[in-house]
Amino acid sequence: MTLLASPIRPVPAFERIGEENAFAVLARAAALAGEGRDIVNLGIGQPDFRTPEHIVEAAIKALRDGEHGYTPSIGIAPLREAVAADIHRRHGTQIDPGRVVIVPGGKVTMFAAILMLGEPGVEILYPDPGFPIYRSMIEFTGATPVPVPIREENGFAFSAEETLALITPKTRLLILNSPANPTGGVTPKAEIDALVAGLERHPHVAILSDEIYDQFLFDGEAHTTLLAYPEIRNRLILLNGWSKTYAMTGWRMGWALWPPALFEAVRKLSVNAWSCVNAPAQFGALAALTGPQDCVAAMVAEFDTRRKLVVDGLNALPGVRCATPKGAFYAFPNISGTGWSSAKALANALLETAGVATIGGPDFGVHGEGYIRLSYANSAENIRRALERMGDFLLSARAA
Repeated sequence: MTLLASPIRPVPAFERIGEENAFAVLARAAALAGEGRDIVNLGIGQPDFRTPEHIVEAAIKALRDGEHGYTPSIGIAPLREAVAADIHRRHGTQIDPGRVVIVPGGKVTMFAAILMLGEPGVEILYPDPGFPIYRSMIEFTGATPVPVPIREENGFAFSAEETLALITPKTRLLILNSPANPTGGVTPKAEIDALVAGLERHPHVAILSDEIYDQFLFDGEAHTTLLAYPEIRNRLILLNGWSKTYAMTGWRMGWALWPPALFEAVRKLSVNAWSCVNAPAQFGALAALTGPQDCVAAMVAEFDTRRKLVVDGLNALPGVRCATPKGAFYAFPNISGTGWSSAKALANALLETAGVATIGGPDFGVHGEGYIRLSYANSAENIRRALERMGDFLLSARAA
């Protein structure tokens, strides 16, 4: 039976919503693998490690103990208290557990913050290149997205001076991300100090600090959390979670710290949108924070080894140069010397022809042209295979 065309359409806001192309690349890579192709996936940003066993066992125990029902919409009290204790342990900062909200993944905090503060007539600043959902959600709300350039010559750190110069009376939210996706850039403390000092002149601007990669740091770098600045805490939304740090991407576990002025709004949103987070997963997350942390250190050490491998390998490829990332688990090589004018075209050709999944830089913003993103959350053996294939392809393929 042929279905008739439906007159039903979503509201116009949904025409503005974008997506995260890493998942499209993941799907295409899986389809090619299903056809028998040997694909090395350096596209998706998730650790290739198993969730540590003590976390898994805690969730299983919760199921067996009958934790099958609703929890408070903002999360179980022991988990919120554990988040506060973890912040104090790692950063020496005391926070009120009553301001912590447990959410089903880090994206939910982005969604809630941008939905709450974005509307036509206001501006929201976001890093570019940066996580694509920032701009997608800004455009969905009808707010004007204002890209903050993240430049290779600045070590892929944001510039306080450049960021502050973009703030206008219409600016309502500033989104920050360090360590950063897709670049691996880490913004130095001195730059953050300067930004916070400048923000004192703009008390109308809220800050969303995406610190999901805060434990993935290399070369002696230390994380500077925005929580370290009491002068902005009354307008700071802090985003973090378990997905990257504990290899729990599929568990969909995130947390956020909200300022008092916005807390009741996000609590109501949680009741309306997701009721509560998966109950046994919350007990697994509790075990992650209160249990041994050597699993995190071991994973970061392995990523460091792979980081050096991928940077050295990329810099040996014809026409490619790669700055050394200081955090996260991504490399963002400059491919302008390869002769390829389109980074997305190169990324597509690498997947379809060479069997290596990467993400074109423009998928992360207008300033991403000339770059591709590689995730080194894959084995050293697979990284070597990918680099060899990329080298062969660049030597033989005609640039486009």
